[in-house]
Amino acid sequence: MSDKDGEDPTADFLAEVRPEETPWRTERPPGEEAPERAERPEKWGRAKSAGRAAAKAAPYVQAAALATWIVSGTLDDSADSDDAGFDMGSSGDA
Repeated sequence: MSDKDGEDPTADFLAEVRPEETPWRTERPPGEEAPERAERPEKWGRAKSAGRAAAKAAPYVQAAALATWIVSGTLDDSADSDDAGFDMGSSGDA
């Protein structure tokens, strides 16, 4: 599955688009300390706290949805058994 010239066009393309090695992803020599992280102001404080609150509430929301689904199914079943022989959806054409 190679070209007539013996070159692989996919490998050539990947070699062209591959990014250069970034300095922060290279290995540090043993014994050299990591550079300090730059201090940056917290711009997304409210969004992060809202995300954390939503993540903490997610299990409770899921449990409430499941409970609602179960209760609604139970009420539908009991309504069907109480109204045996009475169909509110019929038009009376029978």
